[in-house]
Amino acid sequence: MNLSEQPVLCTGKKQGKWKEGSGTKVLITGAGGFIGRFLVEEALRRGYEVWAGIRATSSRAHLPQDRVRFIELKYDDPPALTAQLATHVREHGAWQYVVHNAGLTKTVRRENFALVNAEYTRRVLEALEGAGCRPQKFLLMSSLSSYGAGDEKTRRPIAREDVRRPETAYGESKRLAEDYVERQTAIPWVILCPTGVYGPGERDYRMEIQSIRAGFDFAAGRAPQYLSFIYVKDLAEVVFRALENPAGRNCRYLVSDGKTYSDTEFARLVQQLTGRKHVLRLRLPLWVVFLCCLFSEGFGRLTGRAMTLNIDKYRILKRRNWTCDSEPLRRELGFSPAFDLRRGLEETLRHEF
Repeated sequence: MNLSEQPVLCTGKKQGKWKEGSGTKVLITGAGGFIGRFLVEEALRRGYEVWAGIRATSSRAHLPQDRVRFIELKYDDPPALTAQLATHVREHGAWQYVVHNAGLTKTVRRENFALVNAEYTRRVLEALEGAGCRPQKFLLMSSLSSYGAGDEKTRRPIAREDVRRPETAYGESKRLAEDYVERQTAIPWVILCPTGVYGPGERDYRMEIQSIRAGFDFAAGRAPQYLSFIYVKDLAEVVFRALENPAGRNCRYLVSDGKTYSDTEFARLVQQLTGRKHVLRLRLPLWVVFLCCLFSEGFGRLTGRAMTLNIDKYRILKRRNWTCDSEPLRRELGFSPAFDLRRGLEETLRHEF
């Protein structure tokens, strides 16, 4: 392939050199976040021409700026967003794939969930159609939270056919975003609902790992909580399998490594991998967890900081079954995870600690 070099001019600023190629074009929104940077990495590995959709305040620290192009999407102004994408089509051509990964997982103001996670999804879809920039496939990165927890008596894994009953503001915003994607008919789509995503750069599980390394394991509720996980690199592979495979069209997938773990098993595995000999394990009553989350959320409102512990988090912690059925991934897309929890944690620990 013959390559030429030209400056990156999408945002009006020179940002180094980008190599022009003839590969398939993909737009990845939320590219500067934890999951986004691994999506960019996987797209580059597969030879895509990668456009990183970001906000003006987004970090670019983990993105290879000499290998991607940046576009600051105007989510807050729908007509301007449509005009921006129309200009992009004239100057660069349409993207074959769009991965809409941008979103909020925590916020001080709960109404921001509906705006950023749901309304911005609708605006992007309408702008793509209005600008004549229809991709071959639009992939929404949603969440298992759009379903709510699974049955706690039978511990049956959540299935994609189940009725979605989100219990959190975050989950409700993701359910609404899914509805926007499914109702439109102009663009073929696929929706991914990953379970707990972990890996280098993820913050919530990192806090738990740090606590165990310090000798303390705090669990919510007296009964074990059953969990499922997906390592971020495996999730990135699922994304591109879903985009490239004709089977992944106008359908949804729940994403996990296919295994179930208890919160105790997770903690003991972290203890083993970190070499911590003694850990004090405390199972806190749910009323104590609720008060901690309530206080933390109140403190966040006073300081203007989005806190990890909040009422949404309490609603997740109190449920005992967060497992899901990811068999359709294997059956329809041929996906087999490269990382179980042990291997994923080993790699995470190597990079983070």
